[in-house]
Amino acid sequence: MPRHASLAAIVSLCLLGAIAACSRAEPRAHPVKIQNFVFVPAELTIARGDTVVWSNTDFVPHSTTASNSAWDSKAIEANGSWRFVARDAGRYDYYCVFHPNMKGTIVVR
Repeated sequence: MPRHASLAAIVSLCLLGAIAACSRAEPRAHPVKIQNFVFVPAELTIARGDTVVWSNTDFVPHSTTASNSAWDSKAIEANGSWRFVARDAGRYDYYCVFHPNMKGTIVVR
């Protein structure tokens, strides 16, 4: 293979890598409000690397606890918040350990 063909191949690969890196979206933060004993929104679809931020606007503690043990916020006090960075793709159902009727789902793509 001629030397200039090898150089062209290397430059092409570098450009493709740069384009791929630029096309990836920056991680985002997604709010979930805990309000009136409900997670709002109840279902949220996000990208890997994004952060979910639960904010408790109720007057009692709540938790966000994944059914598959992927996370457990423990008690989120009134006016408190808790963050989770989604590293793995999948569907994550979660609930409040203090109020098991409170349920939500995070879908990570």
